[in-house]
Amino acid sequence: MSELLFLAAPFFMCIALVGIHCYLGLHVLARGVIFVDLALAQVAAFGSVLAFMIGYDHHDWQTYLISLVSTLVAALFLAHSNRFKQQISQEAIIGVIYAMASAVIILLLDRTSHGSEHLKQSLVGSLLWVTWFDVLKVVLVYAVVGWVHFIFRNSFIKSSLHGGQQWWWDFLFYGLFGVVITSSVHYAGVLLVFSFLIVPAIVSSLFFTSWKSRLYFGWSFGVILCFVGMLISYHFDLPSGAVIVSIFTICPLLLTLVWSLFRKRISDTLERVREKSNEGAEDVK
Repeated sequence: MSELLFLAAPFFMCIALVGIHCYLGLHVLARGVIFVDLALAQVAAFGSVLAFMIGYDHHDWQTYLISLVSTLVAALFLAHSNRFKQQISQEAIIGVIYAMASAVIILLLDRTSHGSEHLKQSLVGSLLWVTWFDVLKVVLVYAVVGWVHFIFRNSFIKSSLHGGQQWWWDFLFYGLFGVVITSSVHYAGVLLVFSFLIVPAIVSSLFFTSWKSRLYFGWSFGVILCFVGMLISYHFDLPSGAVIVSIFTICPLLLTLVWSLFRKRISDTLERVREKSNEGAEDVK
């Protein structure tokens, strides 16, 4: 019972993270900008490191504000550069942003005695040590972002699937995305946020075509993996972020190895169901 109480807040944090990131992951896949999460997350981590160098603590509101402003600037640049995607690949711009943020982080942390610890914090976070107050703050932020996406869902989906929308829709998407990433990286780290964003969206896309079905499956899939990862982390005294990232990334790798066989079995099962349905219809006649 004590371990369940200890893991309750981190687990609900995982549910909140999976909930918003699985939805945003579907947009990211549709836009074909797979690594935008890594780039913006690294920019958010850069803002956190910059605040640390100035003298603020990791949990100070000034640290969050500096990270958010850094991420919004990057989001504005991505929205602007998307207007020239015919001449310059958006993925190339994303890669440049990620490389620049990573390099600057290393340069800044090289000047501190605890740089390696802060770098580890930015990569895998400290998920097991979140409090219920942290969960409440994150849920409120995600609820506001989710509400905006719900109100303008048709414009967001059209922009992600077909493009051609005015550039400010891209900025609004990337800006809201940056708000989510800044909050997520603060607790979960860069690698875990990327796993939450991409893996449930990829796996659900293998089985379903509609966004609603992909969302339901991705949410369920992500929550189960988080629960398993947190139990393993707790029992073996391992970093929770690194364990969950490992479990999340192993699943799609295994699926790619067995997918052809798995897909054949599904096709055979559906074929048998259709044959039985046809036989039943003939008997009725």
